[in-house]
Amino acid sequence: MSVITRIIPCLDVAAGRVVKGVNFENLRDMGDPVALAEEYFRQGADELTFLDVTATVDDRATTYEVVQRTAENVFIPLTVGGGVRTAEDVARLLGVGADKVGVNSAAIARPELVDDIADRFGAQVLVLSLDVKRSSATASGFVVTTHGGRTETALDALVWAREAIERGAGELLVNSIDADGTRDGFDLELTALMREISSVPVIASGGAGSAADFAPAVKAGADAVLAASVFHSGQLTVGDVKATLAAKGIEVRQ
Repeated sequence: MSVITRIIPCLDVAAGRVVKGVNFENLRDMGDPVALAEEYFRQGADELTFLDVTATVDDRATTYEVVQRTAENVFIPLTVGGGVRTAEDVARLLGVGADKVGVNSAAIARPELVDDIADRFGAQVLVLSLDVKRSSATASGFVVTTHGGRTETALDALVWAREAIERGAGELLVNSIDADGTRDGFDLELTALMREISSVPVIASGGAGSAADFAPAVKAGADAVLAASVFHSGQLTVGDVKATLAAKGIEVRQ
């Protein structure tokens, strides 16, 4: 949908530190979220996504203080997710500097939350975060999970995405749990299926291992591509990815 493809580093945060694992497990410390956010801002990231990956599991709110420090030091759009359960949580996050808010588990438990947020703040604020696994139990072959990928639902990922868009979700963050942290490339089938049913932008997430992995995700239908470990490790910079995409004829913001 977008003319310009966005590159979005993702900061998965637990206990105030950036962490990263494989398939959402075996999390390891990757550094300070504010320092990493500042570095990605310098590198030319188009947006940042900040996910408190244990907030829902621990049944607590997201770490507002870290969000505020991040927002005070970077000047690009910041999406925050993790532990968002009510429209009041969204109001508080916007108040400390978030530009968009991601919802997942709470919206699955109470789909009306999507309506509440969209009606109060507008679709442009609301990102539906989808943690998706392959499954033979659904028609599409993909199922939605909750609680940081720990709990598998019976919801077909495409059916839920379509419903959430109808309720007011303004963007889909589609994270493949199967590909997450593997560095084997994005799940192109999942990206293409989401593109087919979505009337809003699609962000592909999970599996980036090299600069060459990003263009196929865009060609499969992603409006933006999100990655974590390849940036945190220093293997790639945002500039590396943008240069590779530009060489493939994909428009990026320089």
